[in-house]
Amino acid sequence: MSRIAVVDYGMGNLQSVLNAMSHVGAAADLVSNADLLGGYGKIILPGVGAFSQAIASLQTSGMADALHTAAQKHREILGICLGMQLMCRDSEEDGKFTGLGWIAASVRRFPQHLGVRIPHIGWNDLSFQREHYLLQGLPTSPDVYFVHSYRVECDNREDVLATSDYGEPFVAMFSHENLMGIQFHPEKSQTAGLRILRNFADHNAC
Repeated sequence: MSRIAVVDYGMGNLQSVLNAMSHVGAAADLVSNADLLGGYGKIILPGVGAFSQAIASLQTSGMADALHTAAQKHREILGICLGMQLMCRDSEEDGKFTGLGWIAASVRRFPQHLGVRIPHIGWNDLSFQREHYLLQGLPTSPDVYFVHSYRVECDNREDVLATSDYGEPFVAMFSHENLMGIQFHPEKSQTAGLRILRNFADHNAC
């Protein structure tokens, strides 16, 4: 099992993620020094808050460059909530901002015409779109916990791993090669969320 870095860039429910990783028996460290990130085989990019502030923090800390290097070396990287959105091409949250650009996707607010309450807070079922190691051992349509006002819209359907429904279907999980994103909070999603984190920790990329 590879040692896992949980990226600390000043935004995120970091202790909950660390506690969840410990619960599933994974060795995870909180990493705030970009120079140390290269020593880890797997990376979790969490996040709670505004996209613009988060991407600025990653850039000024040097963490964005370190993450780009890790992605290019095919390290497995898992984005959670805002972390998933940061992996995308751009976001319209409070303006127009460029993301890390790893996934051909944009971050958009839930449309007003859906008539749903924003932010989306609560438990929703997942609908799996294809097989993936993150989903191993999960029941059909597990409930997971969301807290978000913006959703990811993928250009390529093959990148969509799971959807959920809030007024209409939206992307709940994506994956592209070594890069994975989860819009919900696995650390708050009880058995299903912990299983996803354990699958990430246990997977041997080789």
